[in-house]
Amino acid sequence: MVEAIPNFRESALFTPAEKAALRLADAMAGDHKQAPYDEIFAELRKYHSEEQIVALGWKTGIWLGYGRLVHALDVPAVGASCAIPVKTASG
Repeated sequence: MVEAIPNFRESALFTPAEKAALRLADAMAGDHKQAPYDEIFAELRKYHSEEQIVALGWKTGIWLGYGRLVHALDVPAVGASCAIPVKTASG
């Protein structure tokens, strides 16, 4: 299923509820200021309660932030040390 995520909209592997949740995650990860949130939330409400939608948003935000921190710290692998890198003026 992980390999199908980039094409989740067309994939038969995901339920409509999962596709709605993935659309929210995709919007938050991409050009989030231009995303059609009214449409996204309307679709989510077909399958999830307001509390579940908020939880999906929080979890998505946490994972996006985690990924950006891992990148910023230049962590080479899951479970690796998270020392803050020191950059020199030359590079």
